[in-house]
Amino acid sequence: MVQKMTGGKVDFALIKEATRIELVKLLDSIPGTKAVVWDEKLAGAFSHVADYAFLRTHDVCKMFYITANKLPPSNVAHIIFLARPHTSIMDQINQQLRMEDLQGSTKKDYHLWLVPRISLLCERRLQEHGVRGSFTTVRELPLLLFRLDCDLVSMELPLCFRDLQLDSDPTSVFLVAQALMTIQGVFGLIPNIYGKGQSAKQVYELMVRMRREMGGNEPQVTPQIDQLILIDRSVDLITPLATQLTYDGLIDQFYGINNCTVKLPGEKFAQTSSDSPPSDDSSFMDTKTVQLSSLEILYAEIRDCNFSAVGPRLSRHAKSVKAQYEERHAAKTVGELKQFVQKIPQMEVHKQSVATHTTIAELIQEQIASGIFRPALQMEQEFLKGLDTDKISPFIEDCIAQKESLNTVLRLICLQCIVNSGLKPKILEHYKRDVIHTYGFEHFLTLENLEKAGLLYVQQGRSTYATVRKTMQLTVDDVSEHDPTDMSYVHSGYAPLSARLVEFLQWPGWRAITGVLQVLPGPTLTETQQLPSALRQRRGSVGSVQSGGEGGTALVFFIGGCTHSEIAALRFLSSRVDQGGPEYVIATTKIINGNSFLQYLSDELGGE
Repeated sequence: MVQKMTGGKVDFALIKEATRIELVKLLDSIPGTKAVVWDEKLAGAFSHVADYAFLRTHDVCKMFYITANKLPPSNVAHIIFLARPHTSIMDQINQQLRMEDLQGSTKKDYHLWLVPRISLLCERRLQEHGVRGSFTTVRELPLLLFRLDCDLVSMELPLCFRDLQLDSDPTSVFLVAQALMTIQGVFGLIPNIYGKGQSAKQVYELMVRMRREMGGNEPQVTPQIDQLILIDRSVDLITPLATQLTYDGLIDQFYGINNCTVKLPGEKFAQTSSDSPPSDDSSFMDTKTVQLSSLEILYAEIRDCNFSAVGPRLSRHAKSVKAQYEERHAAKTVGELKQFVQKIPQMEVHKQSVATHTTIAELIQEQIASGIFRPALQMEQEFLKGLDTDKISPFIEDCIAQKESLNTVLRLICLQCIVNSGLKPKILEHYKRDVIHTYGFEHFLTLENLEKAGLLYVQQGRSTYATVRKTMQLTVDDVSEHDPTDMSYVHSGYAPLSARLVEFLQWPGWRAITGVLQVLPGPTLTETQQLPSALRQRRGSVGSVQSGGEGGTALVFFIGGCTHSEIAALRFLSSRVDQGGPEYVIATTKIINGNSFLQYLSDELGGE
């Protein structure tokens, strides 16, 4: 039985507020003026918690980056190094502290805040450098979740999948469990927990232990989330290898979206800015940073669309902008002119939005039309349909011979391997030998890592993909990209396995697909958490629905990363809430794409 108890919308803005409270506690524990020295990789994610204006209200006067160079002069009482717990960053902090001593600058108190937790390895490294005693305080700042949208949070742990699969490092699992305890502290206990995969089981077991250690001192918050669905990335390795075909997905694939911003070629945007004079600053021409926010009406409309549907929508908005400006000719009276003038600022914002996204769409179209994007996509979709997966692919051989992008080559080889449940030894060795000969022996470690991570392996038995594909309806032939009726539109015919698992949980329920769950890796989780008696009394009588449930809110948590296509697929399911399904909110250790997924697993011989 699944308890249904929510009717309101869950908004992760509350997570942001809870995170800010933790930050303010630490900032206010240090009286006086402060400078923050940022780990550059952390600064972008931190912008979702607090901007400079907010930090200034808590006496932060200066901000710098952690580098191998000396710190700029600053007349502050305290310097706070805010960093991830990586030993390489400790090495840079050591250099900056040494240079501060050499400068003989006015005495300051140094503080080290590690996000999200203190690392003994980092403390040991600082002791080896002889600078551990330079810090007045070394503390942890438990920022576990960064709000990217009202329905989306990320832990910004890009190496989670690598740590779990290659290094058997369980730290990420512990942090995910902590993050979920934070979510339950804000939104109440989640009564129904489902999961698939080894990491999903480990996270649940840690949650049980953490809850037991609280000894009944849990926050008495009325539950707002009905279900937690834990998805281990290793359960679905196909989706991150498949080309995303949504607007967001393609932006990320080609240019990389980081903390809701994307850097694009600046010269393309110089042409669209007719209101401002040309800039003499060549740095403006190099890159243009665009903020991608759902508060922008146009972006919110097109971000999850299949790219083929974006052009017509942009055209419609462009015509709407033109029609709005034409209204000035219809204004006859002073009152009508005044009304038109009042609308101009909003019209200008809309006009700029249309211009920006039209330029981005043109950039994407150029990328699609160039190189091997289209033939590689066709090869990929043939693999997803189970065609010719048990033999050497002439297309992959041609790509290697032409020395196309190694990421593209590895992505296709791994995809072929997974849908075929492994490759015959001769085929696998043939691919590996060709890659080493063409791209260099330094990629040998990357191939080894892909094997350890379960992306490349020798076939042990018959392929199970055909059964999974048919039962879960992973491929759809007649998919509508402009007016979708199925989530498979996000890959133009392929539905993400992870999102299908979520969909099938609601209806017809996981009991109907036990055969598929048995062949997918890792254990299957179906658990309940009993509400404290005080909360049961506060809520009064609680309705219940059969397994699968109707309505309410479900949190889908990806352990090891998720793609923009999976986010779009789950938002598509949320849009059908009138059909009785829940509204989905999403948490992930990191948003990934086919390129970044493989890059996080890559190593080079002789590399750092």
